[in-house]
Amino acid sequence: MQLVFTKGAGKFDRLELRRADGTTESIDCPKQGIIPHDMVHFAVEAEVVGVGFLGNLAAGGGADFGAADDPHARAVERLVETVQAEAWAGAPTPDAEFLDLYRLTCDARGDQPLDLDAAALAAIRARLAALTAAWQAVAVGNSLTLSLDVPTRG
Repeated sequence: MQLVFTKGAGKFDRLELRRADGTTESIDCPKQGIIPHDMVHFAVEAEVVGVGFLGNLAAGGGADFGAADDPHARAVERLVETVQAEAWAGAPTPDAEFLDLYRLTCDARGDQPLDLDAAALAAIRARLAALTAAWQAVAVGNSLTLSLDVPTRG
């Protein structure tokens, strides 16, 4: 699936999803001072195998997808929230503290955390840093196109 993020001039950026079957969907992305939330999803879902929000969209689901009935998707969303909070803070926390915070976030919502290790966390952080640099270089009105390989659901 291709994800085309277009930088907006106002309060929103835009994401156009181009699925393998040729269908498309557009989503408004509120600006948040860092990369768009759905780009954080990309950073996580490109590194953590399994289906989350973007994987569901690739499979034909709508942007109104809620993770309520999918334990894996809920765990992915908790990880995205934790990664996003770290990005807002502007500096990485020690790995053990990050993983503890992720587990605490899952526990607080009754979710089972993903089995995440320091190598996976490093890969997510590296991808997030690369995306942040790429997004900062995009001028208003221009786009950044990303590709996400999504496992088929069984």
